[in-house]
Amino acid sequence: MPHTMSAARDYLLGVGEDELERLRFQHDVWRPVTSGFLDRVGVPRGAACLDVGAGPGFVSADLCERVGATGHVTALEPSPFFLNYLETQAKTDGRNNLKGLLGKVEDVTLPRAAFDLIFVRWVVAFVADAEGFLAKLVPTLRPGGVLAIQDYYYEGLSLFPRGGAFDGAADAVRAYYRSVGGDPYVTGRLPSLFTRLGLQLVEFSPHSLAGGPGSGVMEWGHRFFSKHLASMVEKKILTPERGDAMLVDWISHRENPDALFFSPLVVDVAGRLSA
Repeated sequence: MPHTMSAARDYLLGVGEDELERLRFQHDVWRPVTSGFLDRVGVPRGAACLDVGAGPGFVSADLCERVGATGHVTALEPSPFFLNYLETQAKTDGRNNLKGLLGKVEDVTLPRAAFDLIFVRWVVAFVADAEGFLAKLVPTLRPGGVLAIQDYYYEGLSLFPRGGAFDGAADAVRAYYRSVGGDPYVTGRLPSLFTRLGLQLVEFSPHSLAGGPGSGVMEWGHRFFSKHLASMVEKKILTPERGDAMLVDWISHRENPDALFFSPLVVDVAGRLSA
């Protein structure tokens, strides 16, 4: 129980059944983007992969399918709740090439030169010391291995028509990330960090999704903002009046058939270790 409570406190967006279901829906919405990224960097049969901050293991499962029975995936996750779900689901599905590892990059001892691919999705933006975080991962790559990161450059978030209280939402979310030491622009720093850590940049691709009421991406936004605007008020990032006004503006757009929601930029960044 103490470990579970600590993980819940450490993860800004929370740990529990509600967040698990939000992450499941998020994975479905963004799966084409993530799958395209993995296609481009290449995940060969028989590869050894590390999924960092794996959560309930939705990407881990996809990686298992790619590497096949001769490969294996290690899912590193600090939440016992999510890790238990991942391991239980792997057993149910007969996924024998998936192993869970409890902990954070900063705290665990990882084997050197063990992985062909390290995948990190929506994790580095929450990390206070991104360079130190990545410096622990690079030595675990095999020669020619790839570190693939998918995370935010937190621009682009908006609703159309504009002119309402939600226009300030991007600033609020950026402050929300910074409240735990995170960096909402972390992907902009990654190319230079890769160079310092001896990785050759092989991929840098920004993506945004957009859609109106009834679309997957707008529902994804709703599942975040309907909960976390209140959390931003609790953290005094927003006043109660401002938080209420943003939520009212959001709901009015969800009821407007001509409205559009644009996601923030999600950037695919990959670096390769020299062979």
